[in-house]
Amino acid sequence: MSTYLFIVFFSFILNFVCIIPFINFLYRKKFQRADQATKDAFDKPTPIFDRYHKHKKGTPVGGGILLIFTTLIVFFASLILFFLFNKKIISNYPSAVSEIKILLFTFLSFGFLGIYDDLSKIFLLQKQDFFGLRLRHKLILEIILALVISYWLYTDFKIDIIHIPFIGVFEISYLYILFSTFVIVAFANAVNITDGLDGLASGILLFALASFWVVSRAILDVPTSMFIAAWLGGLIAFLYFNIYPARIFLGDAGALSFGATFAVVGLILGKAFALPIVGGVFIIEIASSFIQLLSKKFLGKKIFPVAPFHLWLQTKGWEEPKIVMRLWIISILFAILGLMIAFAK
Repeated sequence: MSTYLFIVFFSFILNFVCIIPFINFLYRKKFQRADQATKDAFDKPTPIFDRYHKHKKGTPVGGGILLIFTTLIVFFASLILFFLFNKKIISNYPSAVSEIKILLFTFLSFGFLGIYDDLSKIFLLQKQDFFGLRLRHKLILEIILALVISYWLYTDFKIDIIHIPFIGVFEISYLYILFSTFVIVAFANAVNITDGLDGLASGILLFALASFWVVSRAILDVPTSMFIAAWLGGLIAFLYFNIYPARIFLGDAGALSFGATFAVVGLILGKAFALPIVGGVFIIEIASSFIQLLSKKFLGKKIFPVAPFHLWLQTKGWEEPKIVMRLWIISILFAILGLMIAFAK
């Protein structure tokens, strides 16, 4: 266990040293939060959002890019050290290489999609008739990437079952590809939607990911344990600069990449049923937005005064740090409950 704790600590130090120069770099390149008063991802004005967040205009966006880069550096360095010291890369699947392939493809592919969306928002806002990628275009690309990942989970790992604690194991055959695709896309967007307050998404992800780290260590899955350790250290360092008032934001690069990869980690560990529990706050956030979107489209009215959930709390007069801290506490409780579910027979 000390090896993995060292990976966490080393990743933290690397990110902590790099993040201030990186923030200055983002300022020089004007990679900063644009004014969303014109349009949001749904091509609609966002007056309520701007009322509470307009003061954040100019804050650098791109923390996720740094975290993706440093996590990969620490992960590959850890793999090299394992080989040099003749430590076995034990996997719960026939091939550790396939496990690493799936993790890295998810991490990078959704990251590149997010980077493109960030670039569109920041540099093409005045040149295009949309704020970043349109929702449907982004969704199509996410589904394509998720289908590739799900196909690998099904073919490389032969995963075609869902374990529901206290009930049993259900074999769903090739339908698992559709199921995992839905899960990956849902969490990619859930984390993206949650990333609306300083420290909210990164803090919740930190607690949720730590709980899956416990699971990966319990079942002795080395590639996933090592990857999560490298990722956690970076998240801790990032959170130091992301708490209120944030000096840097994740951006879509981080939110999409981290949400999709978090889902894949849960699927690789065989804890699909625990995923929505461990990531309970993410589910609340995306559910509130999805219900609001459907109600406006099909009923012609809003179910909630405003969505997502954290924005509704702001309209109730809750201050931003208060919302974040209380949702962190709720996330910790969800993580504990999720661990109980994950270890249940």
